[in-house]
Amino acid sequence: MKTQGQSSTSNQKIITPNKELIGVKKSEKAKLPKPTGWRMLVLPFRMSEKSKGGVLFANETVDRQQVASQCGNVLAMGPDCYKDTERFKEPWCKVGDWVIFARYAGSRIQIEGGEIRLLNDDEVLATVQDPTDILHQF
Repeated sequence: MKTQGQSSTSNQKIITPNKELIGVKKSEKAKLPKPTGWRMLVLPFRMSEKSKGGVLFANETVDRQQVASQCGNVLAMGPDCYKDTERFKEPWCKVGDWVIFARYAGSRIQIEGGEIRLLNDDEVLATVQDPTDILHQF
């Protein structure tokens, strides 16, 4: 139960670098769109709500950063992702990988707690082990 002072963003849906989904119940995962064809579903990285020095960021700042993020976790892939052998010798990423994509790549879909993106398989620019290693600016 929320009190009046609590923010609606306190139950944010994020994925941590260890690939554990936080704040997403199994029943809610079924509500996410399933990508078709060569598309993949990516959850943009969400920065910490606190700086290294302990300063709390405003919810608006954290939300704007997620929208501007160019790094995300692959949640699902369509059946035709990386199947074109003329273009891809091997898959560039798999479900659970952290990927980097262009700022305006893909279709943005608003969900409770943020947004997800539907990207084409060729919009992935790189993979990273830990999204916190990338400087996230907006």
